Amino acid sequence: MSSETILVVDDDDAFRNRLVRAFQDRGHPAAAAGSAEEALQVAKQLDPKRAVIDLRLPNKSGLEIVADLVAAVPGIHCIMLTGYGSIATATEAIRLGAVDYLTKPADADQILAAFERQVAGAAIKEPAQITEAPSLERVEWEHIQRVLSDTGGNVSQAARVLGIHRRSLQRKLARRPPHR
Repeated sequence: MSSETILVVDDDDAFRNRLVRAFQDRGHPAAAAGSAEEALQVAKQLDPKRAVIDLRLPNKSGLEIVADLVAAVPGIHCIMLTGYGSIATATEAIRLGAVDYLTKPADADQILAAFERQVAGAAIKEPAQITEAPSLERVEWEHIQRVLSDTGGNVSQAARVLGIHRRSLQRKLARRPPHR
């Protein structure tokens, strides 16, 4: 892979900076953006050829940013990165122009490998090529995590939103996440 700039778009400062530093340590120039507006501004200045975009950002979805970057920077290769993976968002990301979709925690090596697969022509091209659906337990766990995140980590409020008893939710949260 050539040493073209990689744009990292994530609202988590620590994760974003760590990922940028990891790319730079591996010899890839990288730039950071914490919002959609900043991402487009950096993209116009640097003309990056690769971007790693978090799905959940303040004020704008990562899906929208993928579409904006693909329109603004011809030939850019975007990878969607999220802690809330689902088949629906993966297919939408691919439809909007992303070349791959990875779930957190993904490290720099996994992301670079995904870019390499794309360069080699092995990246996901169509939604029909997604081969493995997550288990129902995994889908439930991801939904609980999403609701918990949306409620700011408030277990009681999350339990009310989910329609289950707080103690039941606490038991579910105490378990390890199910395998894919």
